[in-house]
Amino acid sequence: MIQFFYENLQESVSTDYQKWLEDIILSEEKKLGEINYIFCDDEYLLKINQDYLQHDYYTDIITFDYVKGKTISGEIFVSLQRISDNASTLSRDYEEELKRVLAHGILHLAGYKDKTEAEEKEMRKMEDLYLAKFKESNP
Repeated sequence: MIQFFYENLQESVSTDYQKWLEDIILSEEKKLGEINYIFCDDEYLLKINQDYLQHDYYTDIITFDYVKGKTISGEIFVSLQRISDNASTLSRDYEEELKRVLAHGILHLAGYKDKTEAEEKEMRKMEDLYLAKFKESNP
């Protein structure tokens, strides 16, 4: 089950993305366990980054992996404020950037990394693939 939760926000995210996210998991030949997306502001995610990862910087997403075998489970914290800022900086559509980040979290749980240049290139390729699939199924 994929659930959406909110911390320190008035806005919400369309639950229409849940089916698409489930489809990503199935396409990666994994099973859906429990995935919680927690949408928040920059300060909330900064505190998580500081407290749990000892990083003192803003980020758009932090994924906590609770995967067991092929069953995908985890908590994915997403700063909608950071996504908005990144979309503006990169001259991208906000919804497109949001979907990219949502897919990014699932791809981490499916085993993709992005620490090296080669890993990051593969991650971007997979994000683009699933963004294209979203567009195909939601014309």
